[in-house]
Amino acid sequence: MAGSLFDTSAMEKPRILILGGTTEARELARRLAEDVRYDTAISLAGRTADPRPQPVRTRIGGFGGADGLAHFLRDENIALLVDATHPFAARISHNAEAAAQRAGIPLLALRRPEWLPLPDDRWTPVDSVVEAVSALGDRRRRVFLAIGRQEAFHFEVAPQHSYVIRSVDPVTPPLNLPDQEAILATGPFKETDEAELLTSRKIDVIVAKNSGGSATYGKIAAARRLGIEVIMIERRKPADVPTAGSCDEALDRIAHWLAPA
Repeated sequence: MAGSLFDTSAMEKPRILILGGTTEARELARRLAEDVRYDTAISLAGRTADPRPQPVRTRIGGFGGADGLAHFLRDENIALLVDATHPFAARISHNAEAAAQRAGIPLLALRRPEWLPLPDDRWTPVDSVVEAVSALGDRRRRVFLAIGRQEAFHFEVAPQHSYVIRSVDPVTPPLNLPDQEAILATGPFKETDEAELLTSRKIDVIVAKNSGGSATYGKIAAARRLGIEVIMIERRKPADVPTAGSCDEALDRIAHWLAPA
């Protein structure tokens, strides 16, 4: 196929498309790249200005919703779609489920297990970013905002607080907040470094998403040690699709589904 994302010299191999953007997606792509039974490619949404190189052929950009993704799956003769996007990328996951159904192919969701509170944690669970803003209250607080840049604008309605905002890329447009500090950084983050950041900035509350995994857990462990409150935005109930909690589990399912007849 002219212009195909996949290896046109290996048409007999089942084609796997990974919707990526997470550490788990990159690891799964690396391991599938080493497996000669499959032809694998990965698609990134393009929200990060300088994404890390991927171990397989890479597509960057949206598809035009569920219909566009379904057309792509059919045109490229994809045998399996893997949704390995961020646990809070609800729209992409919804489109993946709809597109896989329309294209008549299986969908596998690769989701890292969510964090669970330990006895010394001071978590205030909420269901959305909007609820997290309200949970900060009216009294001025030093807030470490660690939810990424896409939804940080919600906190403009609470300018009484002082914010330290960490993200991979700059928040655009800049937030209209009188007291803010921006930190650009990419994980993983060590607990000791996170404890130093929280202490030096005199943080008394963290706002975080329950993304799971180890790369950003350092701030949660540091908050536990320092007795700092965490306003934890919990995940929504996942879609009713087959789900793997690790790359090993995903590879087992893929081998089962795409085994030669």
